[in-house]
Amino acid sequence: MPEARPQAASLPERGTVVGFDFGLARIGVAVGEIETCHATALTTIAEESGERRFAAIGTLLDEWRPVALAVGIPCHLDGTEHAMSARCRRFANQLRGRFGLPVVEVDERLTSVAAESALAEAGERDWRTRKRRLDATAAQILLQDLLNETNHATS
Repeated sequence: MPEARPQAASLPERGTVVGFDFGLARIGVAVGEIETCHATALTTIAEESGERRFAAIGTLLDEWRPVALAVGIPCHLDGTEHAMSARCRRFANQLRGRFGLPVVEVDERLTSVAAESALAEAGERDWRTRKRRLDATAAQILLQDLLNETNHATS
């Protein structure tokens, strides 16, 4: 399977993008603007049932009115599929089907490591606080990568 790559050319020139770091226990969510090329960690969805997860996502999408969504696809450092890759792609397909928005799959290699480091550098010493914010920060990093790619594609 080919590795997930940002698909910057498939995004419109302006608007909001909501990014997701999918996990079995939690889904990190970030929001970003294409024009300003800036992403921000938003929240972490920790609902157990799929229906509650999608209801929470629907509420966020109603609030932010994005033009596109981004989902991180994990892979190993060498680009090969990760055990979670298929589940993340399934989640991306479910988002497409439920919400009718374009979904960009983004390579999320090392985003959780970068998020952990960023939170520690920001002074988050308590691991419980970091853990609650980790997934949203990882979503912010993968969305920022996509927005940076978009900015370079239009420059």
